[in-house]
Amino acid sequence: MHFSELTPSEQRVLGCLIEKRWTTPDQYPLSVNALRLACNQSTNRDPVTDYDEATVREAAQRLCRYGLARLASGHGSRAIKYRHLAEEALSLGREELAVLAVLLLRGTQTPGELKSRSDRMAKIDSLAGVEHVLSVLTERGLARRLERRPGQKEDRFEHLLGGAAETEVGETALGASAPAVSDEAPGRHPANLAAKQPANPAGPHSGAPHRREDLEPRVQALEREVRSLQQELAALRSALGLDPEGGEDQEGGDDREGGDDREGREDGEGRLESEAQVGSARPTA
Repeated sequence: MHFSELTPSEQRVLGCLIEKRWTTPDQYPLSVNALRLACNQSTNRDPVTDYDEATVREAAQRLCRYGLARLASGHGSRAIKYRHLAEEALSLGREELAVLAVLLLRGTQTPGELKSRSDRMAKIDSLAGVEHVLSVLTERGLARRLERRPGQKEDRFEHLLGGAAETEVGETALGASAPAVSDEAPGRHPANLAAKQPANPAGPHSGAPHRREDLEPRVQALEREVRSLQQELAALRSALGLDPEGGEDQEGGDDREGGDDREGREDGEGRLESEAQVGSARPTA
């Protein structure tokens, strides 16, 4: 599974979930409103955004479908909350996640900036430690080093969770770059998040195995989407005070339906009995 096509709103939501887990653990997991406020902070964010609640909720729901987040119930609260699953999905440790979160929330950074700005999430002792973390992210295809421009003393790095970020004129990356992806690209989720398969130049019969390989990540993505929707439906029913499984409503409906049938049968039998009595009371000719 590749996560190189996240939209800007998905990147921002994921970065906020990672950040707030360690900077405000007493408020984590985050409700939709808390997540919206975190996304739209005027500090420690570049660019500063003004996402509405619907945008944040939809981005969080999509992250759940991709396996990067999940619904979580808060203690003593019925509000729907979210937590990230980046550790499991990306197989990263705390230091790598902290650096990745800074790149997601603040864009291109130097190693020195990453060291100071990730300090609230993870303690990285030296610039050499930051360089090691960046090498791990680069090897995993999650970040890349940008070529120095004239007058720049330090290398800069950007994340690749949304493809290659927009760089300034004349700025290029060292190594292969990932294609940039529009936030509005049609038909991109969730199936297109799977690793792209090379075109098959062989005959029609040799293409079947590749098609089967393509289907497996799509089925897994759809299964995750169904589980996420089931969890959200159960949370909504619980918030409304309804049975999460809907058993009581169905049972009550069956009882009412059975009662109506019984009443109809009793009325019909009563009418037949009355007609029989009237017929027996008539005199014979």
